[in-house]
Formats: sequence, C-alpha cells, structure tokens
Amino acid sequence: MVRLYNLHPFGSQRVVPCKQEPAHFCCGQDVVDRAALGPAGWSAVRTHKVDSLRSYSGPGCISPFCNGDYLVTIEEKSKATFLRAYMNWRCMSAGSSRVCVRMVGHKMEESYSETLKDQMSVVEMPLSDPPLCMSCCPVNGDLLVGCKNKLVMFCLKYLVINQNLTVLDFERSLILHIDNFIPAEVAFCAGHIAITTELDVLILKLELVQQSADRTEPCAQEVSAPEKTVDGGVKGESPSTRTLQLELDEFIICQKPVELLGEESKLCEIPIALESTELPTEDTKHFQVQYLLFRRFTPDQSPFGFCEETKLHSVQLLPVYQTAYEETENKRELLSLFCFFSLPHVGYLYSVGKLVELISTYQYSEKSEQAVLTPQFLHVITSENLQCFTVRCSAAAARDEDPCVDMTVKACPPVTLDVCTLRMQLFIGPRAICHFKNHIILLTKADTEDITERRRPTKRMLSRKADHIKSRTNSESEPGWNLYIINTVSTIQLYREMVDYSRTYKNVKTESCIHLLSEAHLLVRAAIMDPHFLKSDEKEELLQAFRESCAFLGDCYSRFDTKDYHLALPYYRMSGLSVTEVLKRLVSEGDEIQTFERGLMFYLTHSLNEDMNEELSKESGNKVLQIFCHADPVQLPHILCSPCMRNVCPLTAVKYLQKVGKMMPSVVLTLTKAFLALKMGDLIMYEHEMDSYKETTLACGFVEEPQLLRQRKGGIFMPTEFAVHLKENQPGLLVAAIVALHENSRIDLEEADTFFKVLCSSSDNTVPQLLVDFWEALLVVCSEEKILQELLLRLTAQYVWRISKKQLAETKPLKTTQDLINSCNHFGLIFPWVTAIMSVGCLSHREHHEDISRLQSLLCGQSVNVAAALPALEALPEADSVGLAVRVLCDTRLGKHEEALEQLLPRCPDAAVLYAQHELSGDRQALWWNKLLPELCKRTRLTGKESPVLISSLKETLSVVAMELELRDFLSLLPEDGTAAFFLPHLLHCSQRKRLT
Repeated sequence: MVRLYNLHPFGSQRVVPCKQEPAHFCCGQDVVDRAALGPAGWSAVRTHKVDSLRSYSGPGCISPFCNGDYLVTIEEKSKATFLRAYMNWRCMSAGSSRVCVRMVGHKMEESYSETLKDQMSVVEMPLSDPPLCMSCCPVNGDLLVGCKNKLVMFCLKYLVINQNLTVLDFERSLILHIDNFIPAEVAFCAGHIAITTELDVLILKLELVQQSADRTEPCAQEVSAPEKTVDGGVKGESPSTRTLQLELDEFIICQKPVELLGEESKLCEIPIALESTELPTEDTKHFQVQYLLFRRFTPDQSPFGFCEETKLHSVQLLPVYQTAYEETENKRELLSLFCFFSLPHVGYLYSVGKLVELISTYQYSEKSEQAVLTPQFLHVITSENLQCFTVRCSAAAARDEDPCVDMTVKACPPVTLDVCTLRMQLFIGPRAICHFKNHIILLTKADTEDITERRRPTKRMLSRKADHIKSRTNSESEPGWNLYIINTVSTIQLYREMVDYSRTYKNVKTESCIHLLSEAHLLVRAAIMDPHFLKSDEKEELLQAFRESCAFLGDCYSRFDTKDYHLALPYYRMSGLSVTEVLKRLVSEGDEIQTFERGLMFYLTHSLNEDMNEELSKESGNKVLQIFCHADPVQLPHILCSPCMRNVCPLTAVKYLQKVGKMMPSVVLTLTKAFLALKMGDLIMYEHEMDSYKETTLACGFVEEPQLLRQRKGGIFMPTEFAVHLKENQPGLLVAAIVALHENSRIDLEEADTFFKVLCSSSDNTVPQLLVDFWEALLVVCSEEKILQELLLRLTAQYVWRISKKQLAETKPLKTTQDLINSCNHFGLIFPWVTAIMSVGCLSHREHHEDISRLQSLLCGQSVNVAAALPALEALPEADSVGLAVRVLCDTRLGKHEEALEQLLPRCPDAAVLYAQHELSGDRQALWWNKLLPELCKRTRLTGKESPVLISSLKETLSVVAMELELRDFLSLLPEDGTAAFFLPHLLHCSQRKRLT
C-alpha cells in the first residue's frame, strides 16, 4: 500500500512577522494569540483576527489559551506567576482602551452595567500553587488548571446583568488532589481529563453522583488505587516517586512499558482525592472519578534520538458531535471523544467514548516538535517539515452513532484502516503549530545558518545537528520569527484531488485505489459530522460528494477481486444508484470476454432478490441474464422470479433456463420454466414441467422461491399469475405451498390472510373458502401454541358465522370433516350424545352439515380454548339443536355438568342418559343419583306414562344407580309416591348384587 500520497491539503498562506520570539501561542474560533518575550522581561499579547490581522498590546503573558469568548493566560511578573482570564477582549481589538480588573467571583455592580459593554475585564484567578498548564473545555468552556500535585477546575458562568448585558465569570468548583504527580500537559473536554508527565499518560472521567438533600458540607472523595502494583514497586508509591528516588541514587532504569485500559487502569497506583469548593446549594454538583486509561512509556532507544530527549507532548481531547439532520439552534450533541498524545517519533490516537481502545499509531519520518489533531487530519511539525496524516475519528464516530453501520444497507471504511501521509511540506525552522477551522497556524524561526546548511550536501547531517542546536540557544534576540497562516483547501477540492489520484492506481494497485477512495469517503463523512455542516456553503456539494464516494467504492468492490467484495452492496445502496445505473457503470457493451467479479454478483443477487420498486428494461434484463448465465447459473431461476425482471422476454429466459437445466436441473428451475410458460400462454409446456415432480416436492420448490407465488407491487404483496392459475386448477398444491412457506418463516399468518383475500377478490369482512382450507391444513402441521390457538379461534368464528348467517362456501372444501378428524388431532370424534341431540334437529341446517360437524368436532377435541371462543359461539340461536349441542359442549368443557344436564333434560332427555354415560364418571359419578335420578322422577311424575322417552331414561338411570349404591342408600333415593312394581326389579337387582359380593 502507498504510504505517502503527496496530495495538496495546504492552499494559500499569509505571513505575520514577529519582532521577538513568542513564548507560546494558540488560536481560538477566529483569532490567533501569541505571547512574545520583550527586552526587559515584559511580554506582549498580540491578538490577530484572521480576516483583518489587527493587533493590540496587553499585560504580560507566558502561556495563553483562547476559547473565543475569553482568553486565559499564565503570566509571570516579578518572579510571581499569575492566572488571568481576559473577558470581552474583542473591544480592545476594536480600538477601545477601557480595562477593568477584578477577582474571580467578584459581584458585578449595577453602576458598571453601561461601561461593561465597551471595556475588557481582566479576571484574576488566585491559586495556592503556581499554575503549570491548563486546558479549556471546547464543549462548555470550563477551565482546568494543572498545578503540582493537583488539578483545579473552574466552571464558566454567564451572569445576566440586565436585559441587554450578559457577562462571563468563573467559579472554582473542584480540586483533584494527586500526590507526587507533576503534570506537564493537561487536556479537558466534556468531563474527561487527560494528563501527561514526561513518560506517563492518565485519562480520567468526572461522573456526576447523586447526593442526599440534607448534605451541606463540602464533599471530599478519595479514589485509592488497589494494593496490586503494576511493575513491582512499593505499595502506595507512585511511579514518579520511584523514578525520582532512583535518579537521586545515580541510577538510570528503564521501567517496563504499561498500557491499562478501562477498569484495569485503576492499577496505575495514582490515588486521586476530590475536593468540592463550591458553596453548597440545591444545584451543587458532586463528582466521582472513573479511570479510563493509563499508559507508561520508556525512554526512546531508537536511533532517531537520545534518551534524555524522549518525552510526551501534544496531548489533546477531540470531541466529535452527532450528525445534524435538521436545523437546530445552537444544539450540539456530543457523540464521541478521542485522545491524542505523542512521543518524538510516534503518536497515539485513542477512542475514549463508549469503549476505550487504541485506534491508530503514527510513525513519523523524523523527530516531531509538536502535533495538532483535527476531525479530518493530524498535522505534525518536525525540524524541517509540516506533515499531514489521515485520522480515523469519523470512522469510529460513525459506528458510535449507528452500531449497525456495517450491514447490507450501510457501510463505512474500518477504523483499522492503515494511516497514511497526505503531504510532507517543507518549511524552514517550524517551532509550534495550532489549528482552527480551515487554518493551520505555524510558528517558524528562519535562521540564516539553517538556510545555508540546507544548500550543503546531505553528508554533513551529523554536523548540522550540532550546529542547529547551537544556533537555537542564541535565537531569542535575533529576528526571523514568523507566523504562517496556512489555509487548508476545502473538503470538496481535496476530495476531488483524492478521487483523481486514485485513478492512477485503478489498474495497478487495487488496495491502494480502495484505500485512497476510503480516505476521500472519510474526509467527506467528517465534514458532514461537523456541527456547522447545515450552515455550510458546501452542504449540497458535500452530500453529493458523499454519494459519489459511495458509488466509487461500490465500483471498486464490484470490479476488483477483494476479500471484502460484499461491501459493494451497502456502498451502492448509500450512493442512491439504481441497478440500471450500476450496470451501465460496470458492464461494457459488446465485450463478450468480460469477467464478472464476486462483488458485482453479490450486489445483483441481493438487489434483485430483495424487495425493489425498480423494473429493468428489456435490454437491461437481458444483460442481467447474460451475466448470471456466465458467472452464476444456479441463481438464474431466482433472478428471473424477481419483480425487477418483469420486462424480460419470456422466450429468451426459457432458452437460458434450458441451458442451465442440462447442467444442473432443480425443482425451482422447473417451476420457473412453468411460470414463464404461463406468461407465454403455452399450457402444454406448463403441464409438462409441472408433471416432472410430485406435489410435495413442488411445494418445497415454492419455499425456495416464494416470488413465484407473490411479488411486491407498490409496497404491497400481490399474487402472481402462477398463483391465480393454481387457484383455479390446483388449489390443493397452492394451499400446501403457502403452508410450507409459513412453516419455513417465509410468510406470516396475516400476510397469508391478505394473500388469499386478494387472490379470491374477497372483501376485508369475508373469508374465502381457500383461506379456511389453509387454516385447516395449517392446523395439521402447526406446533406453536400461540398460532395454534389463533387458528382454532378463527375457524370456530368462521364456522359459527356461516351457520348463523346460513352462508355456504363459495368453493368446495378441500377436506371433509372425516378427513380432518383422521389427519388432525385437534378435531375430535363427535360424541354419541351430540349425535343424539342432532337427530331430533330441524331440517334447516342440513345444507350446513359440514360446517356444523366441523364446529362440533373442534369442540369435542381438547385443543380449542372454550372460554376464549364463547363470544363467537353466542351467535348461534338457542332454540335449535345446533345451539343446544354447542352450549352443552361448552358447559361440559368448562366443567359445568349440572348446567349441561339442566339443558338436556327438558329438551332431549334421551340424550341426557347418553351424556351421563359418556361424561359422568369418576368424581362426577354422584350426579347420577344426586341430579339425574331426582330430575327424571320429577319429570316422569308430571307427564305420567305419556312420555316413553322419560320412562326409558329413568329405567336406564335406575339400572346404573342400583349397580353403584348400597341398598339402603338406593331406597332413600326412591320417591315415596312412586309405583312399587316399577322400582321393585331394580331393588331386587341391587339386593342380589349385595349378596353376591
């Protein structure tokens, strides 16, 4: 892979000369600030607005920091160090000379409200120890100051003086005490803190914790490190302390490198105590510390430098925000956070968001002086060069924003993509660098000796090194210091150059071409994730470039034989290109020897087999047939069933299928040929193909290719011509195929309902017989209890509706009731007493005998939930035998046998005895003599001998009771006004049974 592309990310530049050597400089939202040493030890703060390069002079300053709304400096005067914040500094740039000096937290007086508008405020921030370093949070403007053994956090506050005036102030809110720890640099962003010493890096996170409401004293929390040590040191002793002690003993030791991520970073042996300094209120925030990363390095032993020169520099925390999809006023949601720090010859980029992990490692060609990280690039200066490296922040942030980005719909270049150098720009004497918006600010020192040495042969590199070090020691009083304001080119311009440059590797180095196009894609993606994207003048161009870069990557993964060929599908989808447009990009007209790689085949197979609204033209369809017949003939039958291929010539398609069939016949291929035969109206060919396999095999073929039966049109699944033909000629095969589709999770119950209703042209309120056949067939094979109960309730409701409405099925059912009883255990044998009830029924239900018997068979089975089915069953009239039989069946299934007898005795007493014989056994046997016998005696007495049915039922009941009860119990049950001759045979039978036993 190419490591240096030599592109042109740097455009025009402007030079601002400096009279003295600046000690430090930085930049904010629209200004560059530098602190320059004066001849008498005083300093001057010069603020240059990039548009007009105006300047002003201010108080002494050594290390300034600017965040747009305020400027914070570490100043030294009379051997004392101060921390100051310059508020409303823009009025000085505009020509005003009014300055107000106050302490942090000083109350603003109303009398100053008018003058505050036109004056700068210098805010003193007293500290118990001299400040060493500082950092401002780019998200909320809070300030973190590093001192020996502690970090002090100042919260930025907006004080409303009146309706027209709001001023800034700070409040010291938290102190982090770190014993035996001297920070060299610190970075602060969104509650995350990155601290470096010469060779150690520690990243922390301040988390809010809930406190009790009555707690008013300042909070102090200590986070103690575990007893276990990292490198065998003394318990409770920090790495810095042990190193210092060894150096005092005149020993030099190279400690073991350590990298601790996440929870393991607690093992770093650096205890931290928190001290809250805010005045306690209801809104006081209380924090706890979470360790995220600890890393220790050893002195650099490489040939590039010396041990004493090895130390960390340029620690940064870079926030990346949520992609803005609509206009929102001043709303930025933090998405990801990244941390960068560097050694002289290598830099490290970590993600410290949801997961702490190393993203990229940067190897420099020579010793680095300073580095600055941006969402799109890493800029590094060495003694002679300004180098621009690619970064992977947008790739990591894209996955934080959408964890499903690496799917068939979306894609993004991997975080592990190799970093490369876009440019190595020669500069004379780079010393410091910073960045804002589309500007790189470079501080240089042009020594005449350096210029002379650069013209000499390279053989004197060692002597140049010594001369260069010597010249820098005496450069403070010499001129030659300059600020270069380098304009980086627009994202669109650099993107175009990357795309053009990628074409040089198109046919030579596949991976380099993909790599450079991936860089271009990430460049555009990073620009789209910028918070100011929606207001950018390049918004539409960036969106177009994003889609275009996706198309280019899709082309690469389609044309080249790569292991990631499957990425062609998501990149083409993100590009918005249609299948026809992709074919025009990839397939050459008239090129019969063209090869088609796996990426293209993967894209076409998924695109044509999935739901799409695009219909290919006849020419494009024939082109697809040629591609698959040549590259993947097995997929040809499936491709022909796609709705996209509706316009393809059936005769041409059959010819291709016949070629494939000779090599690899299959049931799907046969069904596809039958499908095409129907389109051509060739019924002879259709019958020949359908007779090639049995119905069960054909049903399995439909499972392999459901689009033979239904296809999406306008977002709705519609039956195909094949399904319509099967409905008229082979409904059994159609039902079996839909059942097989359901059991293989290719269609759900609701989709099957819609399919049959559309196929049979039924309204939403009517159920076609073919759908009922499907439900009944599905009962035979269904094993899921939830679906099973749904089917039973649907069938019950449909049977009841037909019986009550006296509606006949529009087609003959595929199976009789006896067929269902024999094939499905959910349909039970109809009980004899139910048959007895129906034998005395009216003749009006004879036409609905099948529906009645199916309903009764379902209720005689043990599967249907009767309680759930009761609302549907209530539609049956109570007056006829059908309603009586169903209600007695329901009472019986619900355990209400007495209620069942009460319904049978007055209306069908002969069925009552049959009911008792079938149902009253075991625990329910006592109902014979406690319920049935008294009721029969009572009813016989009232009717006398005029009811032979009652008398017959009474005799049968007495026979059963005489066999089950003792003689005395039997006598107690007989009525006193009964005829002795009628009961005597039963009494004798009971007595003789007693003597026999």
